[in-house]
Amino acid sequence: MFEKLFTPIDIKGMHLNNRVVFPAMGTKMAAEDGNVTQQIIDYQVARVKGGCGLNLSEVCSVHTPSAPRKFLGIHQDSYIASHKRFCDAIHEAGGKCGVQLWQGSIAAGMDPKAQILVASDMNVHGYTIPAVTIETLHEVVECFGQGARRAVEAGYDCIEFHCAHNYLPHSMLSPGLNHREDEYGGSLENRLRFATDIVKGIKKACGQDFPVSLRFSLKSCMKALRQGGLPGEEYEEAGRDIEEGVAAAKILVAAGYDALNVDAGTYDSWYWNHPPMYFEEEGMYRPFGEILKKEVNVPIILAGRMENPDIAVEALGKSCDIVEYGRQLLADPDYPEKLRMDRLKEVRPCLGCHEGCLGRISKGPISCAVNPACGRESIYGITPAMKKKQVLIIGGGVAGCESARVAALRGHKVTLVEKSDRLGGNLIPGGMPSFKHYDHDLVTWYEHQLKLLNVDVQLNKELSVEQIRNSDNDVIITATGSKPIVLRQEKLKKAVVADDVLMGRVHVGDQVVIIGGGLVGCETGLWLAQKGKQVTIIEMQKEILGGPHGMPFMNYSMLTDLMKYHHMQVLTNTMVEEVKDDSVTVVQNGIASTLSADTVISAVGYKSENTLYEAIRDLNKPVYNIGDSNQVHNIMYAIWNAYEIVRNI
Repeated sequence: MFEKLFTPIDIKGMHLNNRVVFPAMGTKMAAEDGNVTQQIIDYQVARVKGGCGLNLSEVCSVHTPSAPRKFLGIHQDSYIASHKRFCDAIHEAGGKCGVQLWQGSIAAGMDPKAQILVASDMNVHGYTIPAVTIETLHEVVECFGQGARRAVEAGYDCIEFHCAHNYLPHSMLSPGLNHREDEYGGSLENRLRFATDIVKGIKKACGQDFPVSLRFSLKSCMKALRQGGLPGEEYEEAGRDIEEGVAAAKILVAAGYDALNVDAGTYDSWYWNHPPMYFEEEGMYRPFGEILKKEVNVPIILAGRMENPDIAVEALGKSCDIVEYGRQLLADPDYPEKLRMDRLKEVRPCLGCHEGCLGRISKGPISCAVNPACGRESIYGITPAMKKKQVLIIGGGVAGCESARVAALRGHKVTLVEKSDRLGGNLIPGGMPSFKHYDHDLVTWYEHQLKLLNVDVQLNKELSVEQIRNSDNDVIITATGSKPIVLRQEKLKKAVVADDVLMGRVHVGDQVVIIGGGLVGCETGLWLAQKGKQVTIIEMQKEILGGPHGMPFMNYSMLTDLMKYHHMQVLTNTMVEEVKDDSVTVVQNGIASTLSADTVISAVGYKSENTLYEAIRDLNKPVYNIGDSNQVHNIMYAIWNAYEIVRNI
């Protein structure tokens, strides 16, 4: 069905067996000094075995003073040996590998000891970072050539040069960031000189026939500094627009780049670089790829939520020649092979949540919200149980489903009992907005997995404490989830809970007030605003969503931008005093006011439903309480909690 994805293609003489690429993604799995670790090798090899035609290393530093710790480096000859081990492992697994050479500009600031290089003077939090000197620019150009030489010696099949996302090469060609008056500033040709000098240096070091790809943003998608432009929004481009992007691409290809890895955005429009689930349209880079396909005669590589294989197949030949899968291959390293074998139902979906990957990058190595073994393939997999047991799981939410899956994979006999008529728990109401449909996809995946694993799933069934006590199960797991907090105060009783709204159990009027500016409140509000409702969010704290650091920033910025775009009103530092039939009384900074409201929705959080666990915890057998019934948290922690507990049962 998806045969087109699995036809061969050549890039400047490098033969690929298929058109699936695993992109360079920062992992923080490198050694402290930037050498390749066994952890990185295991992580990459798992994706080779899963069917990727080409694997790119993560961003790899070439310039010693600006190389951040815990990210790959190839800035000294001593690094060649570890990179050779990486290349050998990829080749032995049957794959091809490339290295993405990089200079991180302000991103290097993740390491306080790393030098930050910027195109022009840049003010950051009241401090001015001085522009990189022309002498240092020449030095960096030379470093890229030397890094390329080391890559060839290590055994890489190709090189990718990162010239996007406001890293130094990208900021050098950006009219919004490059205000230089020397040979690297002013005209488009001058602003491109850094990138063209680099490819000339790479080709000189590696030979003219060695394939070099360019990571390239066609359009900045910026309304202003640190302000992105939403898809479909009309705005004046503050960065590079398509016309200049096309002109730049032609110059860069003529200079020697053999493929373009195309995306859009900058770190001023971060959600374009790292698209969250709030993009209504999958494959959001396809229009940019289609433009460049008509303008340049080199292969186009395209990422950007291409998980729908129908979209990917349609894009081949029209918007791209090769498809790149990042987060989807974190969620399921076997994704390409499953597509090739027409086993689409077995593909574990990426939620677009960023929780397990980029949401963790400041704290340590990345992983995946739905795949706890990601990045820990050799040490955290599922092994057969030494003794097979009968396992009873009560509750069919995400924690219960993950428990059942892992227990069955270990060889246990598993029964899962769910009191409702379907699996999914809080993922069912949570996935009702169209931009959250991946939650429902995850439920569908679990349903299929449990069927394949012969888990005895019993729906519409509720066990009494006595029945559980008298059962002959060896292990009992309670995963009874959580329930929305209901406002019990007499003056607030007219408020309905968000779950009832999401499930269509109550009528929603045109004027809506939502009590609670957390994720549920804001996402429910956005969903209703998209339906044409007038929505006001009431939050007692000074910021909604816990502020910019309360969730992955690309998610936060896109969600808050969408809320503004749909004219949602947000009142912070505000308390709800009374809910009436047609209005809400609120108090903000000690001043009371009345808001018109046809419907008032309570989204003030959830509380654990652990009554059953408390009633059976003293049984003379192992009893585990997992997921929300243990502690209310997000999907990732429910899955990880279940995985950790059950892989050791």
